[in-house]
Amino acid sequence: MAERTEEQHAEKMRRKQAAHDRIVAAKTIEKGLLIVHTGKGKGKTTAALGMVVRAIGHGRKVGVVQFVKGAMATGEKAVFDAFPDHVEFKPMGEGFTWDTQDRARDIATARTAWDEVARMIADPGYDMVLADELNIVLRYDYLPVDEVLAVLTARPAMKHVVVTGRNAPEALIEAADLVTEMALVKHPFRAGVKAQPGIEF
Repeated sequence: MAERTEEQHAEKMRRKQAAHDRIVAAKTIEKGLLIVHTGKGKGKTTAALGMVVRAIGHGRKVGVVQFVKGAMATGEKAVFDAFPDHVEFKPMGEGFTWDTQDRARDIATARTAWDEVARMIADPGYDMVLADELNIVLRYDYLPVDEVLAVLTARPAMKHVVVTGRNAPEALIEAADLVTEMALVKHPFRAGVKAQPGIEF
């Protein structure tokens, strides 16, 4: 098969660009999105925090509530604390459930963090709210899924909400506008490599 000439390649790219432009022009709805990052692979929180960075770049105000993290210092908190006009960053967890080993305390901690998420969603001053690791507390029944969904689906029309964590409930996936499942292919932890600053926290 003969190689395409530069002119043939350019013509093919013009056709692709025209088709892409038609598709983009047909998308006219603008709304706040409910976004879910789930799955066993690493990167759920990392991807969500990348969206927070993007929002900052556009001058938006973001509220971040972390349901598990809080028991340790993280690099992201140090960065976002430098942008107090754009990010309210609240690590409200006490570690993983196996760290606390106290279900009643975990439920109370989850409730306090959820109340803060609900406050931020209702507050018109926030353009985006990130509920980091909310799926974990839903999985362990620390919060009623129906209550969480009621708040998420009744959010203001232009409010973006991002929810992260493994094992997103099916009802949340159904309600979401965008769902990404991170798949685990390979992880250094399985080869004996410990969690490292700048990569895991």
